[in-house]
Formats: sequence, C-alpha cells, structure tokens
Amino acid sequence: MQIDALAMRMRPRSAMEAADLGVRLCQSAARPVYMCYWAVGLPVVALSLATLEIADWLPGLLIWWTKPWLDRTILFVLSRAAFGQPTTLGDLWNAQRRVWWSHLLLSLTLRRLSPWRSFTQPVYQLEGLPYFKARKRVLQIRRRKTNPAALMTGAFGTAETVLTVAVTSLVFWFMPGELRPAALFSEHTSTFIALPMTLAYATVVLFLEPFYVASGFAMYLNRRAQLEAWDIEQELRRAFPE
Repeated sequence: MQIDALAMRMRPRSAMEAADLGVRLCQSAARPVYMCYWAVGLPVVALSLATLEIADWLPGLLIWWTKPWLDRTILFVLSRAAFGQPTTLGDLWNAQRRVWWSHLLLSLTLRRLSPWRSFTQPVYQLEGLPYFKARKRVLQIRRRKTNPAALMTGAFGTAETVLTVAVTSLVFWFMPGELRPAALFSEHTSTFIALPMTLAYATVVLFLEPFYVASGFAMYLNRRAQLEAWDIEQELRRAFPE
C-alpha cells in the first residue's frame, strides 16, 4: 500500500474519531458511492420485494441478509476514494469477481452475524490473503478494538431501526383519519403494514449503509496506522519526497 498516495492525513485517532472520519469520507465520495451502490442494491431490493406474496417477513429478511454482499460494492468505491481515485460503473464491473464473489459464502453465513463486520471486512476484501492468513490478520486487527467496533455497529443498527419506524409512520400520518382505525385494528393489519415497512426498511438501508461501511473502513485504516506507524511514514514521505 502506497501510504503517500492516501488522500487522508493519517494521525493517531481514537476508534470513534476514526468512525467520524469515515462518515466524512463517505460524504466526500457520495456520488460514486451511491451510484455504484444503488446500481447493485436496487435490483436486490426489487427481487426481495417480489417475495412478498410468499411471506410478509421474507423481503425484509432477504434485504437484511444480503447487506454484507452489498457492502462489498461500497467498500470497493471507498477504498479507491481513500487514494483519490474516482470509480465508475465500468470499474466496478471489471472488478466484479474480486468485489462480489470472493469469500461470498462465508460473508453470508459465518461472518453475517459478526458485530464488527464492517471493521474486519477490509482484511478479507482488500488485503488479498488466503483464508488462514486472513484469519490471523483479522485477529491482529481486532485485538483490543472489538468493543468500539461492536458499539459502532449497535449505533448504526439503532439508527436503522428508528429511521425505519419513522418512515413507516409517515404512511399513517398522511392517511385520512377515517381510515386509520380500519388499517390499524383490522384482521388484515399485518398485511397492510408489511409493504410500507419493507419499503421503509429498504429506503433506510439504501441511504444509511454506506456510512456504516465507511465508518468501519476508517476504523480499519486507523488500526493499521497504529500497527504500522503510517502517520510517521506519511510525514517522512512528505518531508523527503523522492
């Protein structure tokens, strides 16, 4: 990794400060991030919604379960933005094998429930290590840093839940008053609520997930800076350019 090519200035930061840096990185690269993310995420949402007639709860579950796969596209764009490289849909398509299909089964099974998945995913996706070496690397990255990563995941999970409920409630706020009792207290209430709640959840995921991935990625970069003294190397390269 070419430290001097990083678009961010590395210095010692707490884990939470690094997460804030990730949010700023996502904001600065918002256009390519959302362009690539929505190009992949919207078809997934559409396919998930197609299962609504099978079961009310199935679309939401599918969207939730596939989030780690969607995160791969976001991380790819952010990893390039961290080095000042723009990303197009063509770049994403050309890198699809590495971005979408590497470690796919593990991402959707064992790692799906990890409370610090956005913090450790860069190891699996960006460092290109075989499985057992990647596992050792993850243990090194995680050492004494799992609590802040889990806390960050919990914070975004809470925000996701609150926003989903808030967006869903808009359906009832804008509903004519005479229809609310029938909608809320009829035998078809669960069916009536399922579609707007699923749409609300999908909307929140399509908006919020890049910030979650960016926060974890910045925490990963900060951890590597601590382990490998990137801040010192970066300053030396700036002071003594080749």
